[in-house]
Amino acid sequence: MPETTSATPTLPSSLPALSAQAERLIELGVHEIAGLPAAELRGFAEAAAQAAGGCDGALLAVHPDQAPASVLAPLLRRESKPGFVVVDMPDVDLFAPLDTVALPDAPLYLLTGVDRGDRMANWSPDEALPALTAEARTPLLLTEGIHWVLQQPAVLERNRCFMTIGSRLCKANGTLDARTPAIWISNGTGRDGRERRDAPKVGWCWAGNRHTWLGFASATGRRVQGS
Repeated sequence: MPETTSATPTLPSSLPALSAQAERLIELGVHEIAGLPAAELRGFAEAAAQAAGGCDGALLAVHPDQAPASVLAPLLRRESKPGFVVVDMPDVDLFAPLDTVALPDAPLYLLTGVDRGDRMANWSPDEALPALTAEARTPLLLTEGIHWVLQQPAVLERNRCFMTIGSRLCKANGTLDARTPAIWISNGTGRDGRERRDAPKVGWCWAGNRHTWLGFASATGRRVQGS
């Protein structure tokens, strides 16, 4: 097991208020993608903000069954360039939550304690997952990671990007595909194309490989409003 990174980078500022997050999703048309009235999204955010215990710093997410990664990724923006999914991941929407990841049975939910996992940079997904579990943290799904960058674009920065290993593809024989999804910034090389340099990129890495520039995004939990 590699050592955790000793230096603690300064993360971007905190997430916007839930009401602002709802308006951001409405502005992007995510509610229409999910088949939800704008009023429902606003009402959820308002009720969540008023719930007992408060929801400061929570991330508002749409269930992946209603807003898949392939549709959300192009909504990402960095330096005016739209996000994209790598060409060798045409099955991106088949990457589903791990059996150990419990999603609320609701179209909208909150993630608490979201962290980019910089300290685990240069760990492999195979090494990071049991460590997160031991800390009672849950790895982010790919769609949740996209939601995070939609609301807080500065969380995606060069040499400080992240994996979303809560999403995995289960093969027909019941084993996991070795690819693990991640969100980073394109260098405009290879099949990405030069025009995509600096664009947000949804891609994948092998489960056993380490990358110095990829942390492991996780949260303390998921909940529906004040539950």
